[in-house]
Amino acid sequence: MATCVGRIVVQASQRNCAFLMVSAQNKLANRRQLATKKLLTVGRLESPKQQGKYITGQLFLHRIFGYRGILLFPWLARLYDRDVAGNKQASPPLTAETGEHIHTDNKEVKGKTHVYYQVLIDSRDCPFIRAQTEAVTFLGNQDNNRSLYAIPGLDYVAHEDILPYSTTEKNPIQHELFDKFLEQNSGQDPNFVAKDTLKAWQEKNHPWLELSDVHRETTENVRVTVIPFYMGARVSQDSSVYWWRYCIRLENLGEETVQLRERHWRIFSLSGTLETVRGRGVIGQEPILSKEQPAFQYSSHVSLQAPSGHMWGTFRIEKSNGQTFDCRIPPFTLESKQDDQPNPHGFFG
Repeated sequence: MATCVGRIVVQASQRNCAFLMVSAQNKLANRRQLATKKLLTVGRLESPKQQGKYITGQLFLHRIFGYRGILLFPWLARLYDRDVAGNKQASPPLTAETGEHIHTDNKEVKGKTHVYYQVLIDSRDCPFIRAQTEAVTFLGNQDNNRSLYAIPGLDYVAHEDILPYSTTEKNPIQHELFDKFLEQNSGQDPNFVAKDTLKAWQEKNHPWLELSDVHRETTENVRVTVIPFYMGARVSQDSSVYWWRYCIRLENLGEETVQLRERHWRIFSLSGTLETVRGRGVIGQEPILSKEQPAFQYSSHVSLQAPSGHMWGTFRIEKSNGQTFDCRIPPFTLESKQDDQPNPHGFFG
C-alpha cells in the first residue's frame, strides 16, 4: 500500500514496516525536477485506535499531510458539524454529545465531543507539507507590546488523522522542543514519556493553547474546518482590543481539481460593528486542491474592540472548467475569557 501526500510517501510492506519517502528539491535546480529521493525506514505501523485515546509520546504519521510527529497531550473539543445537522455528506464517527448547541442561519447544530491532539511536527518534513507550521501564536506579555510571537512546528490533529507507529530510534523526531518535553522510557509503550517541563508548560499556557470549539461544513465536496482560539486582550485607559487566532483547513473530498481564488469575510463585533473583508486567496496563496494534494491548512488573526463577536463567510472556488462557486465558511463565535497573563516566549529564553 502506498499513500502519496505532496512529496511524502508512506509505504507498508508485508512485514508491516512503515516507510517515509521524502523527495527533497534543490532550489538551485529546475523546480520541475526532483534533485534527490530518499526512502527512510521510520518504524513499524500500528493499528489505529477505533476507541479510546492515544497517550503522550505516541509517534504518528499524519493521515492527510503525511508528516512525522509525536503527541504531546489530548484536547476534548466540541465539534459543530453542519454536514451532520443538514443531513449532507457524512463525517467521521463521533463520541458522546455534550448537550450544547449553536444556532446559525436558523439551523440548530448540535455540538459533539471529539478528540484532538497537540503535537510536534518533525522539522525535516515541514518544507514538504501544505500546512502552515507556525499555527500556534501568542501575544507579548507587556501592555504596550502588540507583537505576535509564533512557535514553529506545533499542530492540532483530529483523532482520525493519526496513523500510529513505533520505532527503536532514540531521537525519532527533530524539533527544538522534543528533548525539553519528552524522554525515552524503554519499559513503556509508547517508549517516550512526558517530562515535568511539558506538564508545567501545558498548565502555564493552557489559556492560549486550549482547543475548545471546532466548526465544519462542506460545500460541493470542499470541506472547511475552523478552529478559533482566544489569545488575550490589550487594555488601556483609552481602549481595549481583544485578539483571536483561527486555524482553517480546506479539504477536497471529490475527484475534480479545484482552486481557491478569493475570500469574503463578515466580522460582527458585540460593539455593534459589522466589517466586510474581501481579497485574493489566503495568506498570499491561491492553493490548488487535487486528488493527489487534497488539503491546505493555514492560520490568521482577528481583533475586536469588544469581548466577543462572530465570523462567517465564503471562499470563491474555481473548477477546472472555469466555473466558480462559493464555499461556505461555517459561522463561529469569538469569545473572550479571563486572562492568566501567560508568557510562553519567556519559556524559550
